[in-house]
Amino acid sequence: MKLFKKIKWLEKIFRPNQDWDMEEDGFEEDDWEKIEYERKEFNIHDAEQRHEYLQDCRDRIQEASAELENLNFEYSKVTSYLKDMEEIEALPEEERAQLNASAEKIHELEARRGVYLEKKNRMSDEKYHQMERMEDDAEEGCRKLAETEEYQNLIRKDMSRLDGEKHAYLYRKDELRGMIADAKGMAVICSVALVVCFVVLFTLKYALRMDIQLGFLLTTALAALVITLVFIKYTESVKELKRVEKGINRIIMLHNRVKIRYVNNTNLLDYLYMKYQVSSAKEFQGLWEKYKVEKEERRRYREAELELDERQQELLNILKCYQVKDPAIWLHQTAAILDNKEMVEIRHGLIIRRQSLRKRMDYNKEMIIEKTKEEMKELARNYPQYAREIEG
Repeated sequence: MKLFKKIKWLEKIFRPNQDWDMEEDGFEEDDWEKIEYERKEFNIHDAEQRHEYLQDCRDRIQEASAELENLNFEYSKVTSYLKDMEEIEALPEEERAQLNASAEKIHELEARRGVYLEKKNRMSDEKYHQMERMEDDAEEGCRKLAETEEYQNLIRKDMSRLDGEKHAYLYRKDELRGMIADAKGMAVICSVALVVCFVVLFTLKYALRMDIQLGFLLTTALAALVITLVFIKYTESVKELKRVEKGINRIIMLHNRVKIRYVNNTNLLDYLYMKYQVSSAKEFQGLWEKYKVEKEERRRYREAELELDERQQELLNILKCYQVKDPAIWLHQTAAILDNKEMVEIRHGLIIRRQSLRKRMDYNKEMIIEKTKEEMKELARNYPQYAREIEG
């Protein structure tokens, strides 16, 4: 800042005749609207400068005239709106009641339409048209898809049950094979033990001259009992093993049959999902119910749209009868017809707009067109030798 002030002080010393100064904060925007007509630096006798100056004046007049034409058009529209408001407010009570009734009906229909348009979670047009194409067989499709999914669950349960039974049979098969092996082992052990006992008994008899009749009978009876029990256990295990193996074969056959059903039903389910473009029967059922609601709402919306068109045409006809110049604008301002406060706010806004337009029109007409023409006339008076060129 100190450097800036020092520079300004030096400028005052070395350029004391400078007739303009730039403020520290920049240029003043208030001066931007003012047109400069100073001709100190302008040499009227220089043909090139004279031509550029006159062309600039004509361009300013042309540009301001075009802007003034647009402003006049907009000013006429705003004035027309205000006159239409006066015509509406001046209507007799009976005609005003008829107008209000028509406007109120339009307001209600627009509110109903707004409720539909602002509704969240609406069905997209793509989904709606997709369900519309399947409308004829949608209910049958929902039922078939639900039945197929239910059948798929039953098949899964059967598969799980058969898997459980198969594992149980395989476990029992391993147990029985172990029991048969144990029985065989017991039979061998018993046989060996029986032979050992006989050898001991015969040794006692012939070597020690002992009486082995009782021992022989007891050994024979015990061996017969053990062998009989082992044989019975072995026989029962073999019979049960055969039944278990038959059961396993039966379960395998059932398992294969259920697998075929599972594959066929899975393929059918995948086809139905692809056909209806869903991932479950629940989703399809939800879409179908949502479609029916959406269809009814769209029907009511179309009816409301048709009725709204009729009511709007009715309102246009009423306004035309009362010499309203631009009745179409009131189709979207029914609230102003029904509510006097709304009408007052619109009128206030229009008045402000008209004042702004008036100000802009005066600026272009007085500050630009008239002053520029006056400047050109003064130039022609001061330099009559160039009057033809200036007025041309």
